Amino acid sequence: MSFTVLRQFLALALLATAALAAESKSAAIPWNLRALSKPPATHPAPGFETNGVRAVFFDGLPWKGQPTRVFAWIGLPERKPGQKVPGMVLVHGGGGTAFASWVKLWTSRGYAAIAMDTCGAVPRGSYGKWQRHDAGGPPGWGGSDQIDEPMEDQWTYHAVADALLAHSLLRSMPVVDASRIGLTGISWGGYLTCIIAGVDDRFRFAVPVYGCGFLGDNSTWLPQFEKMGKEKAAQWLKLWDPSSYLGRAKMPFLWVTGTNDFAYPMDSLQKSYRLPRGSRTVCLRVRMPHGHGAAGEQPKEIHAFADAILRKGAPLARVTRQSCAGGKLEVAFESRSPVVKAELNFTKDSGVWKDRKWETMPAELDAPKHKAAATVPAGATVFYLNLTDERGLVVSSEHVVAK
Repeated sequence: MSFTVLRQFLALALLATAALAAESKSAAIPWNLRALSKPPATHPAPGFETNGVRAVFFDGLPWKGQPTRVFAWIGLPERKPGQKVPGMVLVHGGGGTAFASWVKLWTSRGYAAIAMDTCGAVPRGSYGKWQRHDAGGPPGWGGSDQIDEPMEDQWTYHAVADALLAHSLLRSMPVVDASRIGLTGISWGGYLTCIIAGVDDRFRFAVPVYGCGFLGDNSTWLPQFEKMGKEKAAQWLKLWDPSSYLGRAKMPFLWVTGTNDFAYPMDSLQKSYRLPRGSRTVCLRVRMPHGHGAAGEQPKEIHAFADAILRKGAPLARVTRQSCAGGKLEVAFESRSPVVKAELNFTKDSGVWKDRKWETMPAELDAPKHKAAATVPAGATVFYLNLTDERGLVVSSEHVVAK
């Protein structure tokens, strides 16, 4: 087995990134950002009460010529008189809705937070079967069945606009520091987060969980694209694939996902995280479960990443250099919190990413010199290093595909 020297690897990656970013810049932004930067009017949401958060409807964009309203939960943390707090915009995933528990998670951490439904529904019913309301916008997900509709009537157009309006509403609140607001989304919400970050530069950072772009490469939605036909699939991908917008993003990104994610494979993830122009951190865990709740909402890395940027907390470790030669993968890193463990994750399989078997072995950690290395086992097809600091927080090197 031979390996590509990382210098060549990175040079090719930079060329590819530059080309993709240039292509991304040419994609037109279909949203009226000036209008969406104004806080929307809000309305009561009777019948939706829970301790610690407030339910509202806010005005969305017209759908099929009719006005719409978007349901949202808003929460504010305990604070000192006159204190301004940071904020979070929370974008739910497929089958989900606005979750009050997710808002409460962030208010318990000292953040204001807003979670809005992106499918014209309210949080009444069961997962994937939430009740639609009379003034709801287009239903989700993906909107492939809406491709023949005007662009302004398609799901992605409305879902992104809903998040921008929610952001504008949150930052208009007197107790919220408008200069300290972050964004995170899960699954389809991670997909949306990638687009939102590319069109709304008011956010300080973005954390897509699972979601990424390049859905036309080898994603779980390929059968749906085939069903649409080549021309309509190409139209959808040009309009709504995150790769059309990620190259515009300038804020720091944290990419959180798992090696066997069924929806967003590792190769598409890597192509996606190389597009934004800001710094990037990757947290790639072996077989990370896919979903809301503890899996997608509560990785400790997300909280630490937010605190580091918005509250001057200790940042995650950062891989500063990576090389692969002679069958050995090496990284240099910097970290304010001591790194206490390094592991090599690898697979000897090829083919469908979600079906590959991953193995983990200890790597050599030279903590004083801020270096880690591992000899790659014979037959490994893909491999990368994970670094764990004393807080139990994980950052990952870029994965390398054996040549």
